[in-house]
Amino acid sequence: MSGRQNDRGPRVRMGHMGVAEKAKDFKGTWVNLINYCRKYIPVIVFSLIIAAAGTVLTIIGPDQIGKMTNEIQKVIAPLMAAGQMVNVDLSEVGRIGMLLVILYGASAVLNFVQGYIMATITQKIGRNMRTGISQKINKLPLKYFDKVSFGDILSRVTNDVDTIGQTMNQSIGALVTSITMFFGSAVMMFYNNWLMALTAIGASILGFVLMILIMGKSQKFFMRQQKDLGAVNGHVEEVYSGHNVVRVYNGEKEAGRFFDEVNNRLYDSGWKSQFISGLMMPIMMFIGNLGYVAVCVVGAALAMNGTIQFGVIAAFMIYIRLFTQPLSQLAQAFQNLQRTAAAGERVFEFFNEEEMEDESGKTKELADIKGEIEFRNVRFGYDPEKTIIHDFSSKFEAGTKIAIVGPTGAGKTTIVNLLMRFYELDSGDILIDGIPSTGVRRDNVQEQFGMVLQDTWLFEGTIKENIIYCKKGVTDEQVVETCKAVGLDHFISTLPKGYDTVLNDKTTLSQGQKQLVTIARAMIQNAPMTILDEATSSVDTRTEHLVQEAMSNLTKGRTSFVIAHRLSTIKNADIILVLNKGDIVESGTHKELLEKGGFYAELYNSQFENAS
Repeated sequence: MSGRQNDRGPRVRMGHMGVAEKAKDFKGTWVNLINYCRKYIPVIVFSLIIAAAGTVLTIIGPDQIGKMTNEIQKVIAPLMAAGQMVNVDLSEVGRIGMLLVILYGASAVLNFVQGYIMATITQKIGRNMRTGISQKINKLPLKYFDKVSFGDILSRVTNDVDTIGQTMNQSIGALVTSITMFFGSAVMMFYNNWLMALTAIGASILGFVLMILIMGKSQKFFMRQQKDLGAVNGHVEEVYSGHNVVRVYNGEKEAGRFFDEVNNRLYDSGWKSQFISGLMMPIMMFIGNLGYVAVCVVGAALAMNGTIQFGVIAAFMIYIRLFTQPLSQLAQAFQNLQRTAAAGERVFEFFNEEEMEDESGKTKELADIKGEIEFRNVRFGYDPEKTIIHDFSSKFEAGTKIAIVGPTGAGKTTIVNLLMRFYELDSGDILIDGIPSTGVRRDNVQEQFGMVLQDTWLFEGTIKENIIYCKKGVTDEQVVETCKAVGLDHFISTLPKGYDTVLNDKTTLSQGQKQLVTIARAMIQNAPMTILDEATSSVDTRTEHLVQEAMSNLTKGRTSFVIAHRLSTIKNADIILVLNKGDIVESGTHKELLEKGGFYAELYNSQFENAS
């Protein structure tokens, strides 16, 4: 809203400053995630059991391959030693081969089912999280958005939630299969030959040590990466939503400099996290190859001594791969878990933000409101240390047109914010028809007002949809009559599709036409009170006349509050409140205040002096 920023002081710069520093709690964040997903836990556990079962079937395979190799060796070895022709009986080999087909086929089916279940569940969790964030936004007080950038909030909805979903879909299943593969391979290796199993495990211990050390160093970089990503999103959203202002004030260099700053921070944290992540694969490959060589050497020695059969070596050459491969998968999965912990911390930090007071227990309602307003000893400050409104008291009869004027930072828009209960009072009361507004629900208070702001907000939809906006039971005839009342019907009739014309980037409306649409929107709501906050400040003089006429129709018979810098636009107000530093310094009609020759007269005359 216009003026609010000056009332409360400069806004925190959008970007990285919006996220508060806090301790990284990997365990606590995952506890929160598990609690959040608790209704899906049985299905997730079932899915993971399926994944483990599929992995077990895969682990049995090499042992059967070893048996097949031994069966072939039993026939080939004696015959080759005697120099005879080899004629292998394939019946046992075929039986083992068919068993392998069944094992690997069943494993593939189980893995497919597990993937389907986890993809479904994680998408539901992601949807619920985005819905929860959307609902949370509606429960947060406006003061939260004074300190956190919109881009950072969007980053939590998109990047952080997507990170959580991807990890739960891929990494948790990979974690279970890797652990099952790791310990299952170890058990099967000991089952075949304990000495070769110890050889394989001994060669892999180094991989464990390196993995633990790298994981311990990487968490802080993943947390920084998520925060820096939010900072970049916040800055980009800020700059490109106001790119016209940036270009007009030649702010491209400053915007580019700040973008380079946050982008470099993202590069630094992203590079470090990805570099550490990238170290895992070559290290694990080296460990795997080292184990492979060790098993081959020891197995060859044991086979030459007659301790084992050649089939054991064949099985171990597969098992050593199955044993060392999960190390890299585990490392990658743990890194994804760390990244998810960083993303989850930001999401749950948002969920844990202080909400507006729950008002579901309030049963009193504003109904059939006449529009009598009273401010009684109102005191308020956006910050506890900085009071904006000191002791505001005034009473207005129903149907009164009240103009609020004063220099920038006087508290004009703050009065409106308090009237609409966008912020809560520090002390005092605002009464509507004698009922304290704090005694009824916020939505009940806010539906009593129609509001037209300086910044015109239109969404992508038809003109009719933009005018009706959430109002139920509005007929086409009412929309047309409203547009005629604000002087918009003729323009709309010139459009190819009339009221069904879609407003988007291809439909160009002037600022005045946009303002008339918002006035029509306020009029169609038919609220007993209206608020006009700098509604004509961004239009030219000719358009201002049209907007003023439309606003006169809008405020007719309604209690209305008008905030205006152009004092010439509020001459016909029933009462003008002159604010300065949060206090009413003068009040009266335009004529009375000019005759008094006080602060209002100075403001009014200064406009003409500046114009000349």
